[in-house]
Amino acid sequence: MTNAPPTAPQQRARVPRRALDGVLLLDKPVGLSSNDALIRAKRLYQAKKAGHTGTLDPLASGLLPLCFGEATKFSQDLLDADKTYEATMRLGITTTTGDAEGDVLQTRDVLCSEHDIAAALERFRGEIVQIPPMYSALKRDGKPLYEYARAGQTVEREGRRVMIHALELIACARPDVTFRVTCSKGTYVRTLAEDIGEVLGCGAHLIALRRTGVGALTLEHAVTLDALSDAAQGELDCWLQPVDALLSTFPAVHLDDEATRRFLHGQRLRLADLSISDEISRATSSETSSETNGTVSSEAPRVRVYAATAGRLLGVARAGDGVLAPERLIVTAAPTS
Repeated sequence: MTNAPPTAPQQRARVPRRALDGVLLLDKPVGLSSNDALIRAKRLYQAKKAGHTGTLDPLASGLLPLCFGEATKFSQDLLDADKTYEATMRLGITTTTGDAEGDVLQTRDVLCSEHDIAAALERFRGEIVQIPPMYSALKRDGKPLYEYARAGQTVEREGRRVMIHALELIACARPDVTFRVTCSKGTYVRTLAEDIGEVLGCGAHLIALRRTGVGALTLEHAVTLDALSDAAQGELDCWLQPVDALLSTFPAVHLDDEATRRFLHGQRLRLADLSISDEISRATSSETSSETNGTVSSEAPRVRVYAATAGRLLGVARAGDGVLAPERLIVTAAPTS
């Protein structure tokens, strides 16, 4: 009797992916990259499509909004949004990276008082110019700056204008100083810490960073990966925010059934034919008709558009030049005919 040939090992069954739409407010832990956090959350939710809305360094923790499905269409809005951080810098020491992950460059005495520190912060409120750090993902001649830095090279970088909307001292236990900052897109908080340290004459580097706000979103309703891992599969969706959580700062327009049908076919609608709020009327009152080119200015106010009957989000539009022009539509709301 001959032995039967060994059977091929069974292939592991693939977990079916879900078509999931929504926003997850994740409280990212220290030590994990934003992409790794996204991969873990996507796996837990078994989601088909997901993306994050701007990276947090592994050293940083805090709010990392993750977009699933149709929400990914609006992730750019959060990339462009203002951010709020709580940061701790250590005075008297500068490093190669501007944070605790770098090698020490210089050590100096810390002679400044709390009053001096508060006065230094005052100088950085409003519009400032930052020189991007060498250890950053910005590119020069197609190559990230951090690759030059790792090779021991320093290249010239142009200063960039950023806006510091708010900057306040939270705690001062020298040499460690904690502050809260709300800033525009493109601001490097570790560069801010370094620059404050130079004004104080002792240098500084960032030792802790926690993001507490992105646009109108805050940590208040965020969840950790550990909590998601411990939750039952049926409980996970309770943590998802609706897609329009990303659009809460936009005025809302509600369309009747016929206007909804036309909007979802990509047709522009006359504002005069719609019931629009006073807020939108004021925002568009300075717009002049521009029927000659048939376009709506890219500077026209953006609005979120809903179907009045079902109350579902249809997408985002520009309201200007006397028309409501579709900009991005929600596929799940698309017409069947």
